Amino acid sequence: MSFIIEKFKSFNSKNAIVFEDRIYTYEEFIKQIKDYKNILDKHNISSKVVVILGDYSFYNLALFFALYENKNIIVPITSNIKKVQDDFIEESFCQTIIKTDEKNLLIQNLKTTFSHNMIDNLREKNSSGLILFSSGSTGKPKAMVHNLDTLIDSFKDKKEKSMNMLVFLMFDHIGGLNTVFNALCMGACLIIPKIKDAKTICELIEKYKIMVLPSSPTFLNLILISQEYKNYDLSSLRMITYGTETMPQSLLLKLKEVFPKVKFLQTFGTSETGISTTSSKSSNSLFMKLEDINGEYKIVENELWLRSKTQVLGYLNASMDSFTSDGWFKTGDLVEVDGEYIKIIGRTKEVINVGGQKVLPAEVESIILEMEEISDCMVYAEQNAITGQTVVCDVVLNKNIENIKKRVRVFCKDRLDAYKIPTKVNVVDKTNFSDRFKKIRRKEKSSLLKNGNIIQ
Repeated sequence: MSFIIEKFKSFNSKNAIVFEDRIYTYEEFIKQIKDYKNILDKHNISSKVVVILGDYSFYNLALFFALYENKNIIVPITSNIKKVQDDFIEESFCQTIIKTDEKNLLIQNLKTTFSHNMIDNLREKNSSGLILFSSGSTGKPKAMVHNLDTLIDSFKDKKEKSMNMLVFLMFDHIGGLNTVFNALCMGACLIIPKIKDAKTICELIEKYKIMVLPSSPTFLNLILISQEYKNYDLSSLRMITYGTETMPQSLLLKLKEVFPKVKFLQTFGTSETGISTTSSKSSNSLFMKLEDINGEYKIVENELWLRSKTQVLGYLNASMDSFTSDGWFKTGDLVEVDGEYIKIIGRTKEVINVGGQKVLPAEVESIILEMEEISDCMVYAEQNAITGQTVVCDVVLNKNIENIKKRVRVFCKDRLDAYKIPTKVNVVDKTNFSDRFKKIRRKEKSSLLKNGNIIQ
């Protein structure tokens, strides 16, 4: 039995998971893990590549740890789209698909004849594995292989703490799994939301006295826009962590006004290297310190490079171009340095090139979000015959206002260089973001026409 199950045993009668308004203790969780492990043994599934279909639930988490104990290579797939599921199943060299049906397991064995040397190496070492897919926002999703033993071992020294934490990021996301491992390794209680909207999350915080809320800047802004925070008692919150995308400075300051007693912590990690331990310079600051004992970093031409003990073994369906020969991962994140602190200022892929001048969308967004009449905005590039690219901005208005393009340009005039000021402003009902509450900066003109008015 692994150390993590031994840890769960030591927490015994403590609450482990809240799902669909039912509270499960660590004792119940262990029992479910053992029950599933017995079923897996009967079906001879040891060391196979196994897909778990579905997002977080008490049963899916129990299955995850049963497969981990069973030395399987686990592929969590949360998408409901059949084509996505089929592609991920094929590209992960999956041999078995499992869905949980309460206490039962629906097991489908596939006739997979091919494997991959990384998967074979994990089997030879008798190690469990984890395959995660990138978001695919800039191309085909990459299938990343982790040694799951190494990942989970990094949580070995967690000290016991009693608190309620909400898991926000998804089951197939390294940040979501980090929350799970972190919470369960210290005997905390994990609250699983059925729906991820501002109302439900605020309701859960009040009901279960949640102390830690991991989230994204996009979702935190949705809480502000909805004003649901006014309808619930959120005084239990002690910490809000944010990551996955760049946080605009003006949004962070707005959040601090609404939650003055809450500590805000910038988190950082990648699917390739795992989640780093961080500390923010202050709750008002976007500067953070990377303090991961399992990893190291360096800055190369303003780009953050990482190397860690928990990084991927490789990709099943892509080259290792983003890694150097000596194991450094080029994150694509651009940073500003202040002594031992760094600040994420944008992604290399999101930089807008206006006639050779570089524009970072987050910088422009932060300025525009200072305007009282604008509740949300998103900045991205559009092709331009003269300058190559031009700066475009989608804005969500608090009320109907005329001449918004002129207002935006006047507001930005003394705050931004001329080439950074949007040449086009689109009024939209909402900005474009993924089901992971992360801004999608690629946009077709046709979608803009559906969502709002294009203002030249």
